[in-house]
Amino acid sequence: MSTNPIKIGFVGVGGMGQAAHLRNYASASLSNECQVVALAEIRPKLAQQVAARYGVPKVYETHEQMLANEKLDAIVASQPFTRHGILIPELAKAGIPIFSEKPIAGSIAAGEKIIKALEENKTWLMVGYHKRCDPATEYAKKIVDEWKQSGEFGKLNYIRLSMPPGDWQAAGFNDFLNSDEPTGSLAWDPSPEDMDEATAGEYTSFVNYYIHQVNLLRHLLGESYTVSYADPAKVLFVAHSASCIPCTIEMAAYNSTIDWQESALVGFEKGYVKLELPAPVAYNRPGQVEIFRDPGNGVTPTTTRPSLPWVHAMRNQALAFIKAVRGEATAPCLAVEALEDIKIAREYTRLLKGK
Repeated sequence: MSTNPIKIGFVGVGGMGQAAHLRNYASASLSNECQVVALAEIRPKLAQQVAARYGVPKVYETHEQMLANEKLDAIVASQPFTRHGILIPELAKAGIPIFSEKPIAGSIAAGEKIIKALEENKTWLMVGYHKRCDPATEYAKKIVDEWKQSGEFGKLNYIRLSMPPGDWQAAGFNDFLNSDEPTGSLAWDPSPEDMDEATAGEYTSFVNYYIHQVNLLRHLLGESYTVSYADPAKVLFVAHSASCIPCTIEMAAYNSTIDWQESALVGFEKGYVKLELPAPVAYNRPGQVEIFRDPGNGVTPTTTRPSLPWVHAMRNQALAFIKAVRGEATAPCLAVEALEDIKIAREYTRLLKGK
């Protein structure tokens, strides 16, 4: 593909559409990489206000109108995930790459429907697991992979993720445009057929809040895993990887009202890599990494904390999508892998509820 800026159309510019995505794609720092040439938003007043703020030249009420009138290289669709099974197959008909927020869908059936549509239309979907694109995660992942390859610090023993409820917005929505316009009658995916209403509620709640950690755990492991225990108190999620590495996700161990305290610990026999991540919508703030090395044999242990650039994960994620559209890199998380996340969520819910 040409190295000219790629042309992107947005489908939906609500809170996440603006704060997490549009303000990055439309930023001066990415102006040589992409142009947001159109947006589709069913709230006309909001659409015009957002287009004026971010310099988007064309506005449409529906994605059908936008796709019929614009020659796009890619689509960014920030929509509720329980609409993905209906919306993304429609967008796939354009035959161009799509970005959506996490997770791939609200049910395994909807996720499989999406993958079939992508295959039929010979295109692909990048699912927005932005934590993979944080400079701290990228740095930590590189060290973890190097240690696994070299064996210098022994074998990988354990991974622990922790994400108690907290202020995930971190003032990231303070300047987004809002509207009280009605959204009309939107089409939603059907509820999962293999769950009753209460179980489906548990499943959706877990997916909505912890699917990022489900995905990040696989990313750090570098291999698949299965759930082995679901704590009835909903505090602890226990899993074992394909090579039998134990791992946990600590959920609501405590609450933090005005802070965000998300972390990951990757433990080796002779050291660890610790990752701390900022609130999801925090702007221009990367995570932090701590690396502990204790090779033994009289060598003094060391702890290092690298200084990372003031670049946030959502901006890096936008650049990753652009590079993938150009064919310069593989998208951080494609649809087939993202389907595994909701399968894990279903596995967890089955253990938690017994059905």
